[in-house]
Amino acid sequence: MSGGSGGLTAAAIAVVGVAIAGCVPSGSPGPPARDGGPPRIVERWTSCASAAPEVGAGLPVPGAATGLPLLGDTFTPVAAVLCGQEARQRPGGGQDLVVTERRADEVAALVAALRLPDEPPARGPCTADLVLPPWLALVNEQGGWLRPGVPADGCGKPRAEVRAALGGLRLTTVSTRAVREIESAEAAAAGCAQQWSDMVAVQSASGPSPTRAPSAGSPPTQASSVGPSPARAGGRPPIAADVAVRLCVYRVPAREQGGAKPAGEFAYGRVLPPERWATVARALAASGPAAACATPAGRFALLRPARTAGVEVYVELDGCQRVLVLPTAGGPSLAQADRTLTDLLT
Repeated sequence: MSGGSGGLTAAAIAVVGVAIAGCVPSGSPGPPARDGGPPRIVERWTSCASAAPEVGAGLPVPGAATGLPLLGDTFTPVAAVLCGQEARQRPGGGQDLVVTERRADEVAALVAALRLPDEPPARGPCTADLVLPPWLALVNEQGGWLRPGVPADGCGKPRAEVRAALGGLRLTTVSTRAVREIESAEAAAAGCAQQWSDMVAVQSASGPSPTRAPSAGSPPTQASSVGPSPARAGGRPPIAADVAVRLCVYRVPAREQGGAKPAGEFAYGRVLPPERWATVARALAASGPAAACATPAGRFALLRPARTAGVEVYVELDGCQRVLVLPTAGGPSLAQADRTLTDLLT
């Protein structure tokens, strides 16, 4: 799909991303190492889709533009093109990842800022902000273009003058293109995330083993070392029976199964009616200790309060069919689901 010609400010599209992470106590990184020679000029600008295919496949590599050669006096830009990506709501629900191409034709301040040199390394400590410049191309009157290096300050981040110039651009949307779905309409309607990790597998991989493996020729033993199972928590379900509970069920692709943090894709979900949750809660409270098992799950359910943050309950719907309770306080507990519980969630 293509966009219109309305003016936009750079601030509206988050030109610079900042993630505050404290301060770096010492050892300023200074400006980056620059590629040798002048910037590479390409004969004619076509589009972000052909010039920047990596935009939309994931975030641009932090600092990638800062290592390019700085802009010299031999190239005279008359326009700037910014290739970016953003999440966009669909009218019918859900979100798409959208690649945008935006253009500015008043670029004198930006060009002047991009012709500044790198600053010398800072003498004091640097903050740990992550500042990502946009994917930027400069276009000359003949249609040729180049990607300029971004002058760095003493901490290796884009100079303040460049950030100010980017923020002052008046941008026109040239085109927008949906590249993939972030959230389906069904997941949005259910109040579930499109993707979620199988935390039973995560806990099994990172925490103590929940069972004692049987020796050769002996039957499996059940000796949980993760914590008390829901069945031994005073007979109470992990979420109160009178609380509205959201059910989200995820499918785990074969390529994810057996990994340390399998990512599931949304399959279905809803807020459980009170009578259904009361039945599920009783089945959870009756769960016994987890059995020794290493079979990856192809589906799992997530149960949690629908209106507030709180305890999370994971139930493997196949594979080992274990139950993991992650409370808001205290350690996790692992138990064994039975056919009654998994049938209630499917």
